[in-house]
Order: sequence, then C-alpha cells, then structure tokens
Amino acid sequence: MSFQSKMKVDYSGKTVVITGASGAIGSAMAEAFAANGANVAIGCRNIKKGNEIAENIHAAGGIAKVFPLEVTDGEHLEKVAEEIEAEFGGIHVLVNNAGVNVGPEDRKPVYEFSDEKWSWIVGVDLDGTYKCSKAFIPYIMKAGGGNIINISSVVGMIPFRNQCAFTAAKAGVINLSKAMALELAPENIRVNVIAPGSIMFEGTKALFYNDKKRAEAMLSHIPQNRPGDPSDIANAALYVGSDDAASYLTGAVLTVDGGWTCGYARNF
Repeated sequence: MSFQSKMKVDYSGKTVVITGASGAIGSAMAEAFAANGANVAIGCRNIKKGNEIAENIHAAGGIAKVFPLEVTDGEHLEKVAEEIEAEFGGIHVLVNNAGVNVGPEDRKPVYEFSDEKWSWIVGVDLDGTYKCSKAFIPYIMKAGGGNIINISSVVGMIPFRNQCAFTAAKAGVINLSKAMALELAPENIRVNVIAPGSIMFEGTKALFYNDKKRAEAMLSHIPQNRPGDPSDIANAALYVGSDDAASYLTGAVLTVDGGWTCGYARNF
C-alpha cells in the first residue's frame, strides 16, 4: 500500500463501503481501513483507478473489491448494496465521500451561477449522500448496527465567495447527518461528519499551491501554516468509524483543517 496507517484500530471482519474511493482522499481511506483489517468496497466511477487501488491493497495482504457506483441513481445503489453484502457477508461502515465542485472559471456570484452546475453539485454532494445512505442503511441495520461517515467541508461551515452550490450542499450534508444521527441512534448506528480543510493532492496543488503568492494567501488562514494530507482525513475516519474508539460519538462534526475554522488571520 502507498498509504501506511499510523493508527491501529481493529476493523477485522468489518466491511467498509467508500464512495468516491478513486480520488486522493477516498483512496487514502480505502488503504487505511484495509491496513486495519477491513474488507473494503471501493465504490467509484473511475474503474481503472479503483482497480489500481485494489491491487495496492491486495499486494499488502488486504481485502478489497471495486464496485462501479453512481451516487445519483437510487435504484442502482440498492443493487450495489445487495452485491456488496453478498460479497462480504455484511455491511458495517459507509463513508459517503463522493463529491464534486466547479473550477475557478465557473465560480461566480449566485445571480450569475449556472443552474446546471448547481444541480450537478447538489445532486452529487447532497442528494448523493442521502441516496447512498438510504440504500445502505437497511444493510447496516441487518448487521446489528454500525457507522456512517459523511465527508463535508469547512466550506459547509464558513462559506466561500462564488461557490454557492458547494457551500449549500456541504452545509446540507452537515444537517442531514445530524438528522440521521437522531433517527438512527435507536438502531445502533452512529452518524458523524468529517469536514476537511485545505488538503494537498493534485487538484488543490494546481489550484492553490503552484503559485507562491496564492499559496501564501491560503496558508495565512491556517494556524498550522501547512496544507493537510489525505492521510489526515483517513486517520480521522479510522477513529470516527470505530466502535471501540468513538462509541459515544454521534451527530458530531470533526474539522480536520489545521485550525482554519478558528478564525485565524481574519482580524480587520
């Protein structure tokens, strides 16, 4: 595995489903859960990349299988959930990680924002979280309970300009998660949110960190003065998803942002 987990949390015999698992954060989580004994269902659209991640996990002695997954299609998701349960014998953890956003060229104020882009972002980021949860919850209940981890963003807590759809969708994920936590606690299912800050991977590197002045501007808002790594989110997921480590944690939002949401460097 390219990702070596420093955290040791026993997931032996547990099946973890990760959506958007072919991306930087999703793949880090897949490898982290596998390194800690989980059966990992790699849910993604990029099958080639998903297979590469599965091969890395297999080479390190882990268990993983790729499942083509489209988070906007409810009927499809029900079939995939059934396939995953049949493959691994149960489903215990769902990580709703799939998400999209527009690039700089499409970031505009709300009165100029594209209706098409709005529907796309909200459809994947918020509706996709709802539809995946709805499809997989019956199987988690059937297993006797478990965990749902929804990946939001600090932007869902503190809005960015010209990103109305992403901001609204990620804020929606947070309150959807709290509603789910209330409803699912009697079913022995915990629901929590991880809200990443600026995490370094190819996309954010090109967007923020290839230009020195832009990088300095971004880092000036982060007390730790560095971007995060996908492993930071993976380790947070290992903690949140563990009934041993976090049994009394539900309805919570764990910000993994180097202190960005503390309000550092926003003095006027």
